[in-house]
Amino acid sequence: LKQFSFVQCKDAFRQVNFLFLCIFVGGLCVCCSPASSIPDEITYSIYFLHKGYNKTFTVSLERTESHQLKEVAFMNLDYYVAAYLPGQFLHLLNIQHPDLLCYSFFLTGEDARIDELQNCCIRSLLTSAALDCQAGRMYAVSISATALLRFLQGSQQDSQRLAALHCALLYFQLPEDLEMQIIWWLSENLSTCHSFDPIQEFIIASLYCRMCAETHNLDKLLPYTSLLDWIGSIPGVSCTTDIISLPVLEFQNSRGFWEKLNSNLESVKYSEPHLHYHSNLLRREWRSLSEEVNMQALNSLWSCSEREERRTTAYLRNIFENAQKVLSHLGTWDSEERLEPLFQEEDYQQQLLMGLMVTQLKDHLMRHLQYVGKQKIDQIVLDYVANLLNLVHRIMKEVWRRYQLHSCIFCFDERGSAGEFTVFHIMSRILEAANGMCLPLPPGFHTLHLGLGVRCLPLHTLLHYIDTGVLQLTETCVRKLLKDLDDTEQNVKLKLSIVMRLPEVLGQKVRQFWTHPINANFLARKYVKYLLEKLGNRQCSRPSSERLSVRVEFLPLNYLTDVLAEIENQGVHPHEKQDPVNVKFVEETALKHTVTLLGLKYS
Repeated sequence: LKQFSFVQCKDAFRQVNFLFLCIFVGGLCVCCSPASSIPDEITYSIYFLHKGYNKTFTVSLERTESHQLKEVAFMNLDYYVAAYLPGQFLHLLNIQHPDLLCYSFFLTGEDARIDELQNCCIRSLLTSAALDCQAGRMYAVSISATALLRFLQGSQQDSQRLAALHCALLYFQLPEDLEMQIIWWLSENLSTCHSFDPIQEFIIASLYCRMCAETHNLDKLLPYTSLLDWIGSIPGVSCTTDIISLPVLEFQNSRGFWEKLNSNLESVKYSEPHLHYHSNLLRREWRSLSEEVNMQALNSLWSCSEREERRTTAYLRNIFENAQKVLSHLGTWDSEERLEPLFQEEDYQQQLLMGLMVTQLKDHLMRHLQYVGKQKIDQIVLDYVANLLNLVHRIMKEVWRRYQLHSCIFCFDERGSAGEFTVFHIMSRILEAANGMCLPLPPGFHTLHLGLGVRCLPLHTLLHYIDTGVLQLTETCVRKLLKDLDDTEQNVKLKLSIVMRLPEVLGQKVRQFWTHPINANFLARKYVKYLLEKLGNRQCSRPSSERLSVRVEFLPLNYLTDVLAEIENQGVHPHEKQDPVNVKFVEETALKHTVTLLGLKYS
């Protein structure tokens, strides 16, 4: 190393305790603790040389018995550096992401106890090892995954929960049963975490851990957290941060640890402040394209002759092709039975978001990983988006299994159970987490969510959730609801409320499945409104029954269409002397024809 003699480190060599650590992920740290002149206080500093700053911690001690040691021991635990004062505290500092304190543990009391290393002088000579200087014994020291999960489940502070969650997900290859326990913990603590979204953190941290091994420097480009900042504090601990000079490596073309360290230093010196992929641009583009796709679909309705096919641009076609690649790639991973109807129906909004994420993430990686081939980057991006969808499916499946739900959620003539209501709440939080970071959801998610909502919620709450966008109407669920529910007074009220809220494109597809006079009246009024709007615009083309994108199998409505066509044809030729068309009269005429043919009494 060259230029390592900055002022603070000159002083550090003269301190009571000093340790120089090389972390295998390319981290280089100097730890030191000066002698404290204040009886109930201790200070120690960690110099993160690979990041260009140091953090100094001042801790107020809980007990200050004279026989207790006041010398902080530092230990290298791979991804963490541990500052340990026996009988007082154990501080595990995250080496890879030291900027936010919420990713580091500060433990006191029984949580900080290391059984074999109580009230003894400790030195760390090797990675994950500690020497008891008094007894002359060497101990292996590591973080236990099982103990970590117990700590996560018993934590009461958000900072402890976040540190434990990240430690479990980023630094352990969790077996399936332990990952299941984390998902269960998520489902139980969605409302107790106030400063972060546990679902977002679970998805982002899991993706980061799975993907960063794919290629060199990918850890600097993919997000590892959903948090932009942390304003919390650790009780009894104060922290100050100072900028320090970066060390300079004298040799080039290094390998292993030194290559990673050099990459970290170059990233700090020359790279943009924020290299990690962010979803802001994705969100804006998705909204814009969604409006464009919806407008194209809307313009294709009520065509003058045959229904025109929607012409998508090359850009849109490429986006949907990317989405299909993701779904096909995901389908090759395993043969495990998937939760119905996830991945079993078309969801163009989610496919649009998937394809956009593939496109933008690929562009982001191509800018910063120019030495990696295009084929490799394509594979990384497909793996990333497919893993994202698979994680959401994994959460859903574990929750489904825990509350013992089955396919009866689409039996709308029964009310939902307490377990179904809990799962509905969890799905709402998954949707909130996905919307917050603009993450795609598995196709069929909204159908499943809506099905649970119909079974679990009273009508006014259900409609409020639909109006506010929490629940989205899907063709599969609405069609099943209209076909399967009988036409009791309560069900008719539900169906009509749903039908009136259908988007225009979706309404044209599913309204025909409800052959009830109220629906026929609604369709007639809607079509009359359309014809009268055209009549007001003096458009001369003769309407015909082909204007309906779907021929409704309801004779009174078809007859009404022909009658109105004749009325319009008589009223739009300017060379013929015609009285001004009375809009109200035309509407009443249409309704009288329908009522007469239905055998109802008109009043």
